Amino acid sequence: MPYGKEVTMKFPTRLIVLTLTLLLAFSVTAFAKSANQQRTEIQELHTQALTNLYELSPDARDVINNAYGYATLSATGSQLGLLGGAHGRGLAVNNRTGEQLYMKMEAYQVGIGLGVKEYDLIFVFGTKHAWDSFISGKFKVGGAAEVSATDGYSGGAIEGADIVAKDTWVYQITTKGLAVGAMLKGLSIYPNRKLNS
Repeated sequence: MPYGKEVTMKFPTRLIVLTLTLLLAFSVTAFAKSANQQRTEIQELHTQALTNLYELSPDARDVINNAYGYATLSATGSQLGLLGGAHGRGLAVNNRTGEQLYMKMEAYQVGIGLGVKEYDLIFVFGTKHAWDSFISGKFKVGGAAEVSATDGYSGGAIEGADIVAKDTWVYQITTKGLAVGAMLKGLSIYPNRKLNS
């Protein structure tokens, strides 16, 4: 009986050690791949967001090409009773320097509703200051965006976009099209350190 107990004790221990070793090896491999996979997915989401925007607002192509920089964020928002929130990921591009940064977005809000929705936010930056503010890690959007009243980039407004900060506009695209004047509550946007390293 003592011998049988010893075998029974050793087998589970060896199995656990082997399992943990395999899981650790798999985790290291998965982690190495996940960053590259995430970058690839974000690049695809970035391209798709711009394609959708240009289909809905062809003039946006010139606006983005002439801007100091721009960023796309693909987000998923959910609302369950009084609690709601959103998370997103995207890419910021500096047209002047060619710099590209992967970004993350989080939002927490209180409201009444039920459901999940997906949407894209395309930010446009008219100046270096607006760009620097966006990538600083402290960029926040607190409440309702102001609707651009007139057409014309030089006039301080962009057709189909909302003003969210000085020299910063955003196009909001949902499954129903452009959502001008939609509420943007408590957005916090910052660089994705893992993907930018």
